[in-house]
Amino acid sequence: MQLFKLLLLLAPFFGSEQTWEYFHIEDNTKPKTEVVNPVLNSNKNIQLDVPLIKQNPELRYGCEVTSLTMVLNYAGVKVTKMDLYKNIQKDLDPLVRKNGDIIKWGDPSIGFVGDMTGKNPGYAVFDKPMEDLVNKYLPERAVNLTNHSFQAIERHVENGYPIVVWTTGDYRLPDRWESWKHNGKTIKTPLDLHAVVLVGFNNNHVYLNDPLSGKKNVKVEKKTFIKSWHALKSRAISYR
Repeated sequence: MQLFKLLLLLAPFFGSEQTWEYFHIEDNTKPKTEVVNPVLNSNKNIQLDVPLIKQNPELRYGCEVTSLTMVLNYAGVKVTKMDLYKNIQKDLDPLVRKNGDIIKWGDPSIGFVGDMTGKNPGYAVFDKPMEDLVNKYLPERAVNLTNHSFQAIERHVENGYPIVVWTTGDYRLPDRWESWKHNGKTIKTPLDLHAVVLVGFNNNHVYLNDPLSGKKNVKVEKKTFIKSWHALKSRAISYR
């Protein structure tokens, strides 16, 4: 683990973008343990034609704002990922390390932590700053679906609205964690956090636009995806 952390912090200066994109930040609450019940909408097959946008090469750690750019473009807003990069709230608290460990850093519930471009280490931003950013471009139309049921998430997509959702790099449960302090609060970190756009679903699968892989309508087993989404605190941002 110590070697991984060291390589991670050096990653912005060399190495593969895809290798290091997914080290993002979690808060200090324990991941949910929930039973994922079968979804009963067996005859539905929803797929929204959301434009695909890639985060690289400009925004190595910009999966959240790039995903939101896709959503806003679908809503008819003429905005680029670089516009959102400039306008997202940021937590500028500096990174503090000791013996290869991260001791202190920012809080992604306040704003994006680190350097989104990858020129220096960068991590994540969570739902509230993203909600605020939606309202900047679509005043009073942001919808924060965090902690809603997945059935509610599906209904929102069925009504024609794609959603930025937080998951992991392989859409499975996170299995590598880190933690540090921020103003007396412990930030617990899944190393493989990622944000994508939920663009559709059927009874057994969800469809995702992934800004890092650059793939559109990625088909993922639904129960597996829901478990990862719950582990990342069921975060979801959209508009109405």
